[in-house]
Amino acid sequence: MIVNRERTGEATGVRVAELVIPTLKGHEPKPAVSVIVPVTERPEPLAELFLEYSEPLATAGLAYEFVFVVEPRNRKRVEPLRKLAERGQSIRVFEVGHTVGESVLLMLGAARSRADTLIVLPAYRRVDASALPELYMKIFEGADLVNCRRNPRRDSWLNRLQTRVLHTLVAGLAGGRVRDVGSGVRAMRREVLSEIPLYGDFFRFLPVLAIREGYQVEEIDAPQHSSDAKTRVYSPGIYLRRLIDVGGLFFLARFTFKPLRFFGMIGGTLVMFGGLILFVLFLQRLAGEPLAGRPLLLLGVLVFTLGVQAIALGLIGEIIVHFNAPKRSPYRIRVDSAAEESLTTRPDPVDTRTSGAIRTKIGGSAGRTVEG
Repeated sequence: MIVNRERTGEATGVRVAELVIPTLKGHEPKPAVSVIVPVTERPEPLAELFLEYSEPLATAGLAYEFVFVVEPRNRKRVEPLRKLAERGQSIRVFEVGHTVGESVLLMLGAARSRADTLIVLPAYRRVDASALPELYMKIFEGADLVNCRRNPRRDSWLNRLQTRVLHTLVAGLAGGRVRDVGSGVRAMRREVLSEIPLYGDFFRFLPVLAIREGYQVEEIDAPQHSSDAKTRVYSPGIYLRRLIDVGGLFFLARFTFKPLRFFGMIGGTLVMFGGLILFVLFLQRLAGEPLAGRPLLLLGVLVFTLGVQAIALGLIGEIIVHFNAPKRSPYRIRVDSAAEESLTTRPDPVDTRTSGAIRTKIGGSAGRTVEG
């Protein structure tokens, strides 16, 4: 495949090559929605994925583009997309210079997409394609981010058990407003991705992070795709990494601007426990008992020292937050409805007079939406 140009990603410093895939000739209008597909783990045939998920958007009368961002190991998988693009399909493909992970691929795809409304799809089928126009309409009607929940589920009880355990861990952070962060299918305004720091594996928890930032997050139900019904059992390392990610998410959501409370609670507990051990040993020494060779003495000193270090780490975190606080506001201001009508615009170049027609084509969403 021919490379059109290479450039460095603005936000990530990752080298990105745009692959030459011809689209429509002449001036192409700005699309209503950009569908971003990060191609990483277990990708399915991308041409079939495009044909299946683009059809409902075309039927709803939405102008769209598909942006595929691939790692070098998946270069051969995008060759069928080139043939589709040569037939006039709105497809763009970018390849990064090395393996970077799904969060970086998502950010790079968003930076190079053209629409104000973004839909994120995994490179494998999760939900029925009919959900995409409805995701767009919820954004058009005012939501900032819309998550797609696989319901009804068709997969095994083991898959549902894993999902339930994950959401039990993050339920307190999501406030019960997101019940399927694992689907990976979601729509959002461009500003959501531009304002929320995304790295590592936190792309899975983007709806939870958006709730934390004060965005209006909603969730809709969509039938689970039949190809997503297979039982999935991962290695112990995968489950351990997910548990670590949940711990990191909890820390970011609760203690980003007050790290001393987190490290102070841990450090204070260790200091008191270690201090109690040393105090008991001190009383025993006054009573004439020797301390030489006592493992309890070493334990008390170790625990006390760890507690002091934890508190010091929290203080360092407070200093960092203090000096960076002016650069980032910990809140968002929501404009009142009257002012919003006059100060804001719709996210996409779709005339409001056509919204009813689009809603009619996609069959409406009454009774299927779970609002945040």
